[in-house]
Parts: sequence; structure tokens; C-alpha cells
Amino acid sequence: MLPAMTDQQGPGAGSALFPEIATPNNAEGLHRRLSQRQLTMMAIGGAIGVGLFLGSGVTIRLAGPAVILSYLLGAGIALIMSYVLAEMAVVHPVAGAFGVYAETYLNSWAGFSVRTTYGAAQIIAIGAEVTAAGIYISYWFPSVPQWIWVVLVSAAMVALNSMQVNRLGEFEYWFAMIKVTAIVVFIMVGIFLIFGNGSHGTTAWANLTQHGGFLPAGWKGVWFSLTITITSYMGVEVIAVTAGEAERPEVTIPRAMRNIVWRLILFYVLAVAIMVAMVPWNQSTSASGLSGSPFVTAFSAAHVPFAAAVMNFVVLTAALSSVNTNLYLSTRMLFSLGREGYGPSWMGMVSGNGVPHRALLASTAGILAAILLAVFAPKNAFLMLYGTAVAGMLFVWLVILSSHLRFRKTVARDRLSSLPMRLPAHPIFTFVGIVLLVAISLTTFFVDGLQWSVPAFCVFLALITFYFRRSQRKSPGRLFSENSC
Repeated sequence: MLPAMTDQQGPGAGSALFPEIATPNNAEGLHRRLSQRQLTMMAIGGAIGVGLFLGSGVTIRLAGPAVILSYLLGAGIALIMSYVLAEMAVVHPVAGAFGVYAETYLNSWAGFSVRTTYGAAQIIAIGAEVTAAGIYISYWFPSVPQWIWVVLVSAAMVALNSMQVNRLGEFEYWFAMIKVTAIVVFIMVGIFLIFGNGSHGTTAWANLTQHGGFLPAGWKGVWFSLTITITSYMGVEVIAVTAGEAERPEVTIPRAMRNIVWRLILFYVLAVAIMVAMVPWNQSTSASGLSGSPFVTAFSAAHVPFAAAVMNFVVLTAALSSVNTNLYLSTRMLFSLGREGYGPSWMGMVSGNGVPHRALLASTAGILAAILLAVFAPKNAFLMLYGTAVAGMLFVWLVILSSHLRFRKTVARDRLSSLPMRLPAHPIFTFVGIVLLVAISLTTFFVDGLQWSVPAFCVFLALITFYFRRSQRKSPGRLFSENSC
């Protein structure tokens, strides 16, 4: 049942059109210090990371040169998500983001499960990303145990996230700027190498059409690779999560969302297209596998002096950026659970500089898993962690789309024009997104490394549902008392 309507002024504060769910930001204890510039780069930092720089090796192996089509399909789903999230984030700019939307427009279980799942998925993703960082550093220091780099990287990122949010945002801005600049340079150098003279152009065309053709695994390969490529776009939701700390959310959120999505599409499609044009797809995957980035392999094959080492530094920066952003995301989601009574109240505490420091500490669980895997299973650590997070994020996106259907029913048609960013042809695209995400979830059963993603997540979902029901019976209304710990 939806909360009562209020007459407070402003779309983010609630009105006759929207349920009142936003709490004053000073009550949350968070500070509105993130600018549009920082918001955009944090979103890029969350999305452009190991999914592109390391996970692309898996997608190329599945689809060959046709992986380009897979990234285009993923872009379509990401566009739908960006519009859906922008609509709801402008109306309800709160730290809990889509967890709050789900609770408001669906039910309390949906709000609890999506926040818990998102927090857990981000924590696991953090483990995958620090593992990737260890792999990249091993490029220069192959004799040093990988777990040492995982520990050092993790300590640095936790220290960074303990700073004030505007300082964190500024660090992330420059982290993301490095990899955005690098991708642009990669694209420009790649275009020059491919079209700079006739021989390279002929070789590039051969790489796209020979070695099994453009579709070596058929359309099945394109669809299978989508199970990984879609995760490359999972990061656009950071805009909604940062809404609780954004300056002028009604302006900054739509602009940041438009910027991030179109940049992601341009970067992903062009970068991957150039990568498979520079190196035969069967060589780039077998040479790098998951022991390095296909981007580094591409520059090595082109014999550009020092380019491989420079690119390895860039992909390392990308991994650090993703760790930084995902620590932020998981911390804010756990903070939201603590504040709303869905988790221990200590997770909702804020330090004097406006950082949910105890939620940050809880977010390091994935790092501990990464360290253990780096010690005992370094070759399989990345895919084990990354694959586990896939099903959880698919569930989160499905709940967001379901919440949007109810959100649109609540908003009067003649008032929709007040929203600065709206998804056209509603509800067609929202339903299309739901159908595609369900189909992708079912496809994971047939992809090596992902077969157990959905079953494992179903066990996780059953456990948190049992916990939720049991806690509700004990304490209706709130799962934890104010003094619980």
C-alpha cells in the first residue's frame, strides 16, 4: 500500500503527484556535495571497469567478432534502465534509491531484498575487481604472489572511501578521467593503425571475417555473450544511488544519466570493434584468457612501443576506479538498510565527516573473499566472483523495472510532462526490458562459468526471504530495534 500523499513543494520532496518517501538529507546524516561532473564520472567509474577490460576476453571467446552486436543489444537494455532510473531518482532523491522505490511501489519484501541483493552483489564485485587489479600488477611483477597486491589495493581503497564524499568524488573523477582518456586514445590509435595504410586495413577486415567468419558461433554465441556484456553496463544505477548526496538532483541526475549512457555505448562498441579488428579473436582470447586484458594483447600484437605497459596501467586504474565506486555503492546501500530498520542500526551510523564508516567496514567482506581466493585459487578467482554477482544484478534490474511500472501508474498522465527525463512508449519498453532480462537469466545455465549463478542466487534469495519473514513476525514494521547491533 502506498504512503499518503503530501503537498510539500518540489518533485523530490513529495507532492500531490508522488508518494512522500524522501527524508531530509540532514536527518540521514549524508552531505549533498556531489556535483554533476563528479556524478557522471562516478557512474562511468562504476560501469567502465573489469567487465570491459578483463571480462571482454570471455565475451570475445563466446561470440567472436560478433561480440560487437552483443554490446549493441546490451546498450538497448541500458538505455531503458537509464530512463527508468532517472524518472524515479528525480522524484525521490534518497540514499536508498531503488530499494526505497521498490518498497514504496511494490512491497516491503521487495525493498528489503533488492537492497540486500544489491549490497551483496557490489561486495562480491569488489572482490572480483581487486582480484583483477592483482592480475594487472602481476604483469610487471610476476614473481610476487598475487594476494599481496590484493591486500595493498584493498587497504588503499578503503582508506579513500573513508574520506568526505566530495573528496571521494574528486578522486573518482580523475580515476575515471584516466580510463576515459585512455579509451579515446585507444580508439584513435586503433583507427589509425587499421586505416593508416592499406595493409592494416586489409588485415583488420580479415580479422573480422575470417577465422570462422563474423559469426563463428552463430547468433547463439551473440546471445550467450550477452550474459557477460550486459554486466558491463551495470553501473548506470550509481546515478540513482548517489541521488541522496547530489547537488540539485532534479537537474544533475538527468544530465548525468544521459551523458553516462551515450558515452558507454560509444566507448564499448568502438573499443571492442577495434580490439577484434586489430587481433584475430581466437588469438586475443587464447593469449590473454583471464591472465590479462585483451586491450593489452591488442597493443602488444600491434608492436606499438611501450603501449602494452601503458595500457596495463590504464586497465589497472580502471579496476581501482571500479573498486572505489562499488565500495561507495555497497556502503550506501548497507547504510540505507540500517537507517530503514532492515539491518543492524550500527550500519546506519555516520561519522563526523558524513561517511557511513561502519557500513564501509561491512562492505569489505568481498575483499576478504578475494584475498582467500587469490591465495588458494588465483586462476579461477575472477570468474568465480564475477559470475556470482551476475544473477544478483539481473534480479536488481528486474525489480527496478517492476517498480517503474507501478511508479508510472501512480503519476497522473497530465503531469508526466513535469519530469525532465521520461521513457517513451510506456509501458512497451519497460516490458521489453523485463522479458530480455528474464531470458538472459535463463541463458546463464548454458554459459561456462555462469551455470550456477542463478541457482546460487536463488539459495541466497530464499535465505534472506526466510530471514525477512521471521524478523517481521518478531517485530512487525521494523526488522531491528533502534538499539540493536
